[in-house]
Amino acid sequence: MSTSQKMKDFTSEPMGDKPVKTLAGIGEVLGNKLIEEGFNYAYNVLGQFLVLGKNEDLLVMWLKDKVGANSKQAGDCAKCLKEWCDAFL
Repeated sequence: MSTSQKMKDFTSEPMGDKPVKTLAGIGEVLGNKLIEEGFNYAYNVLGQFLVLGKNEDLLVMWLKDKVGANSKQAGDCAKCLKEWCDAFL
């Protein structure tokens, strides 16, 4: 599934208990690293995004530092959460 389709799927409905790997930019490897750090669900990463003031750049830096995401992965995840927040918060 392309990232854009993954993002569209994620942002089209409430988050509920979606696994962290459903976030755009987060695949198996990064998802497993996030799970190891205690971020099992997408809402856990959303919480971090909210703590960071919904600042996409700060979330990108956090994902790079926390789990070694590259710029595209982290950027896609940040954009995904921003679009979800714009739609549902």
